[in-house]
Amino acid sequence: MLQDLDNTLKSLLNKEIPYLPGTTTTEVSISFDTPYQGAIQEKPAINCFLYDVRENLELRDRSWLVERQSNGKALKKRPPARVDCSYLITAWLEDEKDIQAEHQLLGEVMKVLLRHRQIPETYAVENDFEGQTILLRLISLRPSNLQSFGEFWQAMGGKDGTKPKVVLHCTITISVPVDEVGTEVGLVGVYQPNSQ
Repeated sequence: MLQDLDNTLKSLLNKEIPYLPGTTTTEVSISFDTPYQGAIQEKPAINCFLYDVRENLELRDRSWLVERQSNGKALKKRPPARVDCSYLITAWLEDEKDIQAEHQLLGEVMKVLLRHRQIPETYAVENDFEGQTILLRLISLRPSNLQSFGEFWQAMGGKDGTKPKVVLHCTITISVPVDEVGTEVGLVGVYQPNSQ
């Protein structure tokens, strides 16, 4: 399911930012690699690093889903869990010293994220999110769940010494089925008095 979410985010960014700003031929690659120097091979690139996945307790639904069956019984399931998937988004160019162009590309990503409060269904890769009980909610430019960006970039440095980069943060909320099968239960009959 997380790969499906990656594909949907990639579809959105590919459609809305196909080329490097200021050009009509330089295609922008979308990467999901760990963002350290040398990891992102195809540049220019927008890197979407999934760094945190957690249940959204505010959207937790405690009611049961009950579906009537043709055999006079019902199928009882727990509702899907709502899960927040958080990405750190960075821009990567061939010329690492061209900070202006990097910021311009990141600015285009920022506009796309702010334009959509939910990922439009047209961008969802077919069947990836079939049965979603809520649309893919998109929250951008909020504080991240990281304790320290300095420690994050230090951890990403490795042998190549990745320098800190400007980061956009976005969280996409998805529905994750909890009960695949469900439990069959009997239906309570409704009393109907005899009519005379």
